Amino acid sequence: MARQSYLFTSESVSEGHPDKVCDRISDEVVDLIYRQAETDGVDASSVRSACETLTTTNKVVIAGEYRASQSISKELIEETARQAIKSIGYEQDGFHWKNAEVDVVLHEQSADIAQGVDASGNKDEGAGDQGIMFGYACRETPDLMPAPIYYSHKILERLAQVRHSGEQPALGPDSKSQITVQYENGVPVGIREVVVSHQHRDESLTSGDMHDIIAPYVREVTPDGWISDDTVWHINPTGKFFIGGPDGDCGLTGRKIIVDTYGGAAPHGGGAFSGKDPTKVDRSAAYVTRYLAKNVVGAELADRCTIQLSYAIGVARPLSIHVNLHGTGNVSEDKLESVLGEIMDLRPRGIREHLQLNRPIYARTAAYGHFGRTPDDDGGFSWEKLDLVDALKAATA
Repeated sequence: MARQSYLFTSESVSEGHPDKVCDRISDEVVDLIYRQAETDGVDASSVRSACETLTTTNKVVIAGEYRASQSISKELIEETARQAIKSIGYEQDGFHWKNAEVDVVLHEQSADIAQGVDASGNKDEGAGDQGIMFGYACRETPDLMPAPIYYSHKILERLAQVRHSGEQPALGPDSKSQITVQYENGVPVGIREVVVSHQHRDESLTSGDMHDIIAPYVREVTPDGWISDDTVWHINPTGKFFIGGPDGDCGLTGRKIIVDTYGGAAPHGGGAFSGKDPTKVDRSAAYVTRYLAKNVVGAELADRCTIQLSYAIGVARPLSIHVNLHGTGNVSEDKLESVLGEIMDLRPRGIREHLQLNRPIYARTAAYGHFGRTPDDDGGFSWEKLDLVDALKAATA
């Protein structure tokens, strides 16, 4: 029997964390390529991107492969990166949107990879790579996410809001959060430990000063009663966090994959999302497994659901579908495995068309998690919709 009383911890990092700066720039490049396709009036399904970014003190390197309707100038890619850095809020001596050196070394996609992915003749469009992808949902939060990662994100989202609005001008762009949640009988009931390390613009501010700024927002975004007298706080525990962002630590695209998904509460296939177009099943299949798992829980077929898909490069259909309901199901896992591929086309093209992924929606995913978000009017976060509930109920009746 699974242990029912325990502690579980997850972390989040802000949009100004060095790795997340890189994720943002890489996803801005993906969106740029899609916007170019829209401008040129070409089929967006032809877009390809595998963009990686590195940042350090006043230096940005953008590398990788892409395919667009026409060549995109290095100057436009550089300007896109600068505007992303400006939007995040970096105007400090060691990393400034205007003064940082930006090197662009993107080049055309490999023809060998392209021939495996592109449809031709009687060949269906294949997956962009081999791999395994996991999706997860549970009843711990309103958006059917694990509580530790969900509220770690909410803390940093709120702090970013008050930083951008000017309500808290002392806050800098770089920050991290981590909360330890107490579970009783398998249900989250409170927060045992809170960790927030947040960059500040005034070098004289102490940990105590930062606690006074940050603690009210932590209380604001977490459930009533979860913060108690027994909660232990660690706000800027090193004492000072004045030097932040890529000036303080090198950043790379794709280094925060657990922050991007479920905070360690569910498996991760290992692939990063940012910088990749959705022919890469690392991204699109991770989105569709979340979509399916969330709809399974939303349909009240289970309280927890993990779904795994696997793919081979150049092969369209998934090699396997695995469902784990963690002993909470109202329907058999075998039944779900048999119907998921019937109610939705799980080939790469089918996923992209159903979730409308061939569009410039990716920069907004780069921080605060790809899951547990609210679908927006432009088609972003379509994988968070609960529009398969009726189909799942009917298929499993």
